[in-house]
Amino acid sequence: MIDKVSSWKFAEDFATEPEHIRQARLRAEQLGVETITPATGAQLAFLVSAIGAKSAVEAGTGAGVSSLWLLEGSEKLILTTIDSEPEYQNAAKQSFQEAGFDSSRVRAISGDAHRVMANMADAAYDLVFIDAEDQDIDDHLHSASRLLRPGGVVAFAHALFRDRVPDPAIRDEATANFRSAVRSFRDSDSFLSTLSMVGDGLLLASKRTIS
Repeated sequence: MIDKVSSWKFAEDFATEPEHIRQARLRAEQLGVETITPATGAQLAFLVSAIGAKSAVEAGTGAGVSSLWLLEGSEKLILTTIDSEPEYQNAAKQSFQEAGFDSSRVRAISGDAHRVMANMADAAYDLVFIDAEDQDIDDHLHSASRLLRPGGVVAFAHALFRDRVPDPAIRDEATANFRSAVRSFRDSDSFLSTLSMVGDGLLLASKRTIS
């Protein structure tokens, strides 16, 4: 029998994280902010590159680790990243500056992501990345569906929620919220979705083009 744990670890260790992202990760650790794994970040960067994304929205800046990975995907990407914690945003801005990203490429907004996204243009973005608390998931995913252009992609972190989502016996509210979000995309006629085991789980869903 193949050792799936070893294969998962090999895949997780496959990505090489740039120094400026490692520094952002250290800031996150100092602030007690949970971050995506390097393998998850590499998938986000690949996704940006693969779809030729030029505009993206991120709900949940944290200390900027995932933001930097998204920006790594393309020199043409313009990122709007939102977080309700000013301390996190300040740490992220420092990371962006040290990484040498021009301020015109990153718009960092402090505030409630759902409210901010409610004022953003419909079908104007190539990618929406969501790294949110369980109670905010439904609102954020609804906003993502509206913001994406046809063919655009929503990426949803922690889709397996600490390996709790696959176990039907686990029914606490947080797990149920993540499980419901994953199923809603699986069952949607408007999206083509896939679920990756990378990190804590990464759901990817492409908005179908209406002919």
